[in-house]
Amino acid sequence: MSRTGDTGRAGGSGPAGDPPKRRSRRLVGGLRTRLVVTFVVVALISAVTATALAYRDARTAVLRRTQDAAVNDVRTRVTAVAADFDLPPDQRSLARFAAKVSEGLGARIVVARYQDLVAVSDPLADTDGRITVALRTAVRAGDGTRFQRVMWRDEPYLVVGMPVTYADGDRRFSGLEVFAITDLRAERDDTAALLDSVRAGILPVVVLAAVLALLAAGTVLRPVRKLGRATRELAEGDLGSRVAVSGHDELADLARTFNDTADALQASDTRLREQEAKARRFVADVSHELRTPLAAMTMVATVLEEDADQLPPDAARAARTVGAETARLSRLVEDLMEISRFDANAIRLNAAETDLADTVRASLALRGWTERVEVRLDEGVRAVVDRRRVDVIVANLVGNALRHGAPPVTVTLGTRTRTRTTTAVAGAARTTRATRTTPSADVAVAGGEWVTVEVADRGPGLPPEARERVFDRFYKADAARTRSAADTGGQGSGLGTAIALENARLHGGTIDVAEGPEGGAVFTLWLPLRRTGEDAE
Repeated sequence: MSRTGDTGRAGGSGPAGDPPKRRSRRLVGGLRTRLVVTFVVVALISAVTATALAYRDARTAVLRRTQDAAVNDVRTRVTAVAADFDLPPDQRSLARFAAKVSEGLGARIVVARYQDLVAVSDPLADTDGRITVALRTAVRAGDGTRFQRVMWRDEPYLVVGMPVTYADGDRRFSGLEVFAITDLRAERDDTAALLDSVRAGILPVVVLAAVLALLAAGTVLRPVRKLGRATRELAEGDLGSRVAVSGHDELADLARTFNDTADALQASDTRLREQEAKARRFVADVSHELRTPLAAMTMVATVLEEDADQLPPDAARAARTVGAETARLSRLVEDLMEISRFDANAIRLNAAETDLADTVRASLALRGWTERVEVRLDEGVRAVVDRRRVDVIVANLVGNALRHGAPPVTVTLGTRTRTRTTTAVAGAARTTRATRTTPSADVAVAGGEWVTVEVADRGPGLPPEARERVFDRFYKADAARTRSAADTGGQGSGLGTAIALENARLHGGTIDVAEGPEGGAVFTLWLPLRRTGEDAE
């Protein structure tokens, strides 16, 4: 048997429950998920809080109404019955008194006490567990009507106790005590039904909150998605991408800022393109205008070189120097014009099936390098290429090796299957297969056969920082690669490797540079092995 309760004066309120403990959880996911979860959590907390407050207030109101009614009924009934009751009572009269009081209270259990006598309106009822010592003590003190809510055998009861006083002026305590026991199970069921009804309303509230969160998230995220799409388009090169601005909120300000930024970027890009186009036209025009005077200068320098043996030593040396520098200037002008054509996308391949071994030998023989270069050529290697442009590539790579490297200079022609991007390795584990260390775009190398022309020398090689820039225009790695004593052709223009790489790209190929296994630099030309009838990419 267990008893719980709280003693108080008539009209007192019931106990309030402890607030529930909440456990914080980390929210993950996108912005939409976080918004929906936040809305749902706030709605759930609000619904639970409102439910708890409604239950507490409803329970308090029901119990207060019941206890006030019970106290008034007991006080009125006892006052009426006690008027005809004689003191001191015996057991029988005390029992009749309890029964009369109970009849007027709707058959509630009534306990009457007078000193050692105890009478119960229902002789079979167990009242000891429902009338607590604290309540009896409070009633015996004679300080008005008292009540107490108790749990007996897991059922709620309201016990009202009051002392009976004399009707004279001093209203002395007569020694008679009356206790009425009221069943509160009906009130408990009513408050439980109310709680169930409120709980049933939580789910619709949460669902409604989720729907509202989705609508709100869509309203907020739609401009964000449009802004993200415009940003990606801008990053991909579409400088005309803009975002429609609607409203005057923070997202509208962000869209306007993005559009202003895109406008400024597009204007800057337009200016840069115009300046670049002007620079290209300037280079092309200057190169073109220089060709006529250079042709005359070359003719004069040639005549002077032919008659140099008949001139005094100083004049002969000057004539030969003028001839060499005039020839170098002519090559520079031709290279500038070639680069201008590449920049203007005015280059077209004149491709035909070509024997590459014959092309390499002819390129070396044309420049008188046959005796200075060791060749290892696989015979019968044929591919669809522009013979003149392959000749330019070979001439530039071999010329660099002769000018800046050291003998022996080796040219190797063969075919390979290239299934992955090769990697340059420095240090102890060296290899001739290397990643293309150039600023150009990567070339697809997945599968298929490739023609390779490898030019190697035994010079000091190229340090890593020079290999990173060797294909830049006008870049010269003179500090790393000394000029060969046998070379009398003068310094290059600084455009040779850049022109060679552009010609390789025209064929769908590329050029690698690495450090050779025995030192020196190794340049490898990669060309797709296409033959007549195959589609070129």
